[in-house]
Amino acid sequence: MKKLIIVTGASKGLGLAIVNTLLQNDYRVVGIARTYTPELAALASTYPDDLHFLPYDFSQIEGIHVLCTSLSKQFGRPYGLINNAALGYDGVLATMHESQIGQLLRVNVEAPILMSKYLLRPMLLNQGGRIINISSIIASTGFSGLSVYAASKAALSGFTKSLAREVGKAGITVNEIAPGYMETGMTVGLEGEKLASIKRRSPLGRLATVDDVAGAVIYLLGDKAAMITGTSITVDGGSTA
Repeated sequence: MKKLIIVTGASKGLGLAIVNTLLQNDYRVVGIARTYTPELAALASTYPDDLHFLPYDFSQIEGIHVLCTSLSKQFGRPYGLINNAALGYDGVLATMHESQIGQLLRVNVEAPILMSKYLLRPMLLNQGGRIINISSIIASTGFSGLSVYAASKAALSGFTKSLAREVGKAGITVNEIAPGYMETGMTVGLEGEKLASIKRRSPLGRLATVDDVAGAVIYLLGDKAAMITGTSITVDGGSTA
């Protein structure tokens, strides 16, 4: 029977690439996002038995318990959870509205913690599972205009390490993937010298793709990563080396 993986922020960009790669590797997937995009719908039509979509806004953290309970009842106990959904408001802290700070922390920190809390329960019953948190190199390098985002991703790193210690004896691994700049919609506006300087930081001379990161997800879900937990895999072409 195919293993079930829950992916948050599944409708576009990295989340969509992760869903696509999971399906190609014979996993069943429940993709969760605010919007059912045409791209995700196209995948669902290609994999009608293995991909299911649930709409949810992760800023509404009070409903996550019900969401996770219904997930397990409808689709069965999950083997893996990919906490990918995130907000990334760009702006200096002094002018950022408090409502934006609160929403970012709810989506980027509280939501993945609560998703992990409630989906750990069926994993504990199974005595096995995988949790993968999608972080960012910004958590360790910093970046002007992304202080709150960086704080949220750094919080996710600490959460990953501590949770790995809590659940390891139950056969559950908890790891983090920290992508660098990727070729996504977020970097479309980067042109000329700015884009060239980012590429120069990489020993490989190019930006990572969403498929590069999705490949790391597949590795951490697989049997060969059974002894890897509480750690971070950086996928940035070596730019932080």
